[in-house]
Amino acid sequence: MNTLIYWFRNDLRLHDNPAFSQAAAQAGTLLPVYCLGSASAIHNGETRWGVMQLSMHRQRVLFDSLIDLDAQLRAMDSALTVVNGPPADILPKLARAVDATAIHCETIAATHEKSELEHLQQVGVQVISSWQSTLFEPEALPFKVQDLPAVYTQFRRALTHANIQAAAPLLAPIKLPPLPTTAHGYATVNLAKQLSKLGDSSPEPRTSLPYWQAEFAGGERAGLSHLTRYFASTLPRHYKATRNGLTGTGFSSKLSGWLASGALSVRQVAQAIHQYAQQEGPNEGTEWLLLELLWRDYFRLLHLQYGDKLFRYRGLRDKVPPVHHDPALFTRWCLGRTQEPLVDAAMHELLATGYLSNRLRQVVASYLIHELGCDWRAGAAWFEAQLVDYDVYNNQGNWLYIAGMGTDPRGGRHFNVPKQALDHDPDQSYQRLWQTV
Repeated sequence: MNTLIYWFRNDLRLHDNPAFSQAAAQAGTLLPVYCLGSASAIHNGETRWGVMQLSMHRQRVLFDSLIDLDAQLRAMDSALTVVNGPPADILPKLARAVDATAIHCETIAATHEKSELEHLQQVGVQVISSWQSTLFEPEALPFKVQDLPAVYTQFRRALTHANIQAAAPLLAPIKLPPLPTTAHGYATVNLAKQLSKLGDSSPEPRTSLPYWQAEFAGGERAGLSHLTRYFASTLPRHYKATRNGLTGTGFSSKLSGWLASGALSVRQVAQAIHQYAQQEGPNEGTEWLLLELLWRDYFRLLHLQYGDKLFRYRGLRDKVPPVHHDPALFTRWCLGRTQEPLVDAAMHELLATGYLSNRLRQVVASYLIHELGCDWRAGAAWFEAQLVDYDVYNNQGNWLYIAGMGTDPRGGRHFNVPKQALDHDPDQSYQRLWQTV
């Protein structure tokens, strides 16, 4: 009987998961696995900028997502095996224990995630990985990935001119193969116990993303419910006008967390946008939501095109002056002790909730790079540690964009913080709200 392992990475869903559906269709028995020691999971460690402790907020959202995935699998007479340790150590042993012929998973084109697959292949494990995180398949684009337009606007125009359509989302498998009967020797991590280890935290009433509430919790079922609820409201129509808001649950779609973990697929979101536009008529809100999805695709395709270059300090530039990173200034930025009120308020919110509006992410990134003169990669690492909606592609792409080390022809974005405060927090209500952590 053909036994396969499916390794969940940033695709924690059953709907519109082509790689999982393929494995389920081919397997006689199937072992779904998640590795807590993987690059896409939770791990604390030493970086060149000091120890980065992964936020309680990000851990809670991940564990909620895994609990939800396991519950869905169990409803189909399967289960999720959650193991501690890096995939290169764990997965080959699991494959031998259950006599698996191959491991299926999604392709992730970021440096650490690519190295995970390379290590598995080096020890002789057959890995079948599938690219499935973009709205449009690379093969369907009107250009080859290596010829990706150098500027986002050119990319968007090329897609518009070609009038290509995204494939419809796949339904979840109706039936799953049984689990292997052979004991694999690894006890699955008790996710509820892991949650309890994080300790009880009182809800933060100031937050714009109350992830502890059922409607904003991690996991596919909560994501699908929110998708339906959001597009049953008038909020999408007003997205362009409200997207730069700083507080509240309604100023943005709040879909980023589910997209980041893969609890929702980008094609599901795009389908909901198109259906809303058909029902409500053309409007700027849904047009801008689609533009955001195209940015998401663009950052992913940049990783396919440039790979490891996106993770070096100079990014895609040939030469840049050396940076004199100041650890003390960086620490003050992380803790919200810069004496710049808007920046400090934003960093307090990030620490307290694991979330920050898109506008403020750009402001604080600009301040770290252009005012404090610190290494942009340190800021990217801090966001990775803190954000409940951390996405390696978007995070890297946006920090490169602000730093001027990516494809943007304007050479970076330097925000005038006092002007940003006047434009987006004229009554200082946000700054007063987040004066302290």
